[in-house]
Amino acid sequence: MDRKMHSGASKFHFQRARELRNNSTHSESLLWGYLKTKPHGIKFRRQHPYSVYILDFYCHSLKLVIELDGSIHNLPDKKLNDEVRQQHLENDGLRVIRFTNDLVEKRFEDVIKEIEVFIIKNKNEK
Repeated sequence: MDRKMHSGASKFHFQRARELRNNSTHSESLLWGYLKTKPHGIKFRRQHPYSVYILDFYCHSLKLVIELDGSIHNLPDKKLNDEVRQQHLENDGLRVIRFTNDLVEKRFEDVIKEIEVFIIKNKNEK
């Protein structure tokens, strides 16, 4: 197992990630339908254990995390938790893109375009 890819995630996190993969939200299923096609030859993983977190989507080669946020993430304590989490991930050299579930549901093409722009811009820096 590549320790850097998982940054010391525990067995609990691997088990929880498996559960989450089996119970995806509609937004996660929509985005996974696109990401699993390996856009521009780039592999993504879903519900990926990393340290003490489970990342919605992760591309190891680009060090890219894609997070989908439901309305609960608008609550002050959740916003703070998301900021701390994102800072930890960025301190590990990961880049984080966040989308709301609503955006994925209503403007899917815009979400795809933003992801593709990131991939194209960063693919050659690998």
